[in-house]
Amino acid sequence: MAKFLADVTVAVHILALVLIGLGGFLAWRWPKLIFIHIFAAAWGVLVNVTPVPCPLTGLENYFRHQQGLGDLPGGFNSYYLYGTVFPHSWLPAIGIIAIVLVAYSYVGVYHRWRHRHDAQETHARPVHLG
Repeated sequence: MAKFLADVTVAVHILALVLIGLGGFLAWRWPKLIFIHIFAAAWGVLVNVTPVPCPLTGLENYFRHQQGLGDLPGGFNSYYLYGTVFPHSWLPAIGIIAIVLVAYSYVGVYHRWRHRHDAQETHARPVHLG
């Protein structure tokens, strides 16, 4: 059971990373999601640039210990991403791309918010004859 729960934790962690990177684009469709995304993005920055531990990594480590395994060596990103999904040397470029994507998505959210009434006014209005 601990292996299954550790695997579920990894899947949730990956979904959280996707939300951090691309959640601003989801807010183009569902504007209130931007508040969840801002929190997730701030949390992602906090756990990556300060010694604050990620609770998902802690949870995975707990389930790993239940299986007799040790902590993730270097943390989630180091274990699953660096050197596996992309080379560690790409990290600065990926960081810049992530910042650009988030900023672009926020510009899109702001643009859609500013013009939200314009879209409502362009809908066809009923025609009354007589």
